[in-house]
Amino acid sequence: MLLSGKKGLIIGVANKHSIAWAIAQSAASQGAQLLFNYQNERLRQNVEELAATVPGAKAYVCDVGNDGEIAALMKQVEKEFGRLDFLVHSLAFAPREELTGQFVNTTRQGFATALDVSAYSLVAVARAAMPLMTEGGSIVTLSYLGAERVVPHYNVMGVAKAALECTVRYLAYDLGPKNIRVNAISAGPIKTLAARGVSGITKMVDLHKEFAPLRRATEQGEVGDTAMFLVSSLGRGITGEIIYVDGGFNILGMMAPGETPVS
Repeated sequence: MLLSGKKGLIIGVANKHSIAWAIAQSAASQGAQLLFNYQNERLRQNVEELAATVPGAKAYVCDVGNDGEIAALMKQVEKEFGRLDFLVHSLAFAPREELTGQFVNTTRQGFATALDVSAYSLVAVARAAMPLMTEGGSIVTLSYLGAERVVPHYNVMGVAKAALECTVRYLAYDLGPKNIRVNAISAGPIKTLAARGVSGITKMVDLHKEFAPLRRATEQGEVGDTAMFLVSSLGRGITGEIIYVDGGFNILGMMAPGETPVS
């Protein structure tokens, strides 16, 4: 039981297909006590029903675009747990219209929204959680290969994920002296609620399955287990890293003759 007695906050569960939920299941299986957030009333029932399957878990409202709600969530965490051992940040957003067509047509507001919700929110929740990590801790966020390579239609979300990955490194530097580790998992494409907003997500998954060295799509559970490793004592020497869980897809430079290039 690698996480026996450990207390964690999972931000970003929307439904049972969420990567955040897979992380929660893996952490709970290793003895972690968990709390969750839900963004708004529309998602409340889904999250509360899932939380009810985890012994002792509760869910509280928190839109990460609202600093007041982040502060209120951390007060609930302090009330329930007294301290926090790990935090999972598994969310991203860009207006749907920004994820079609060409990146050059990204609007100023769409750019600002994507960067705020997908990248700055990690800074905001890390800062709010830091005082609760009195015994050190671990923070894990989720990225994607579009942060470093062109993925058609990923557009401004790729820029946001690039900012997120850089944010991981700067936070790791700042929080390291407090024994708080910060890492990201770059997962292969998975059909989550958020991913459905990306035009061509089905083709992305099929391409991944065809060309990744492991010749299969990335599964939520694989990402969940990696996150569990990172927040446990097994990952105690790792911080500021981007860890790929994508069947090896990220190592590819080009396809074999006759095959279609990825980017």
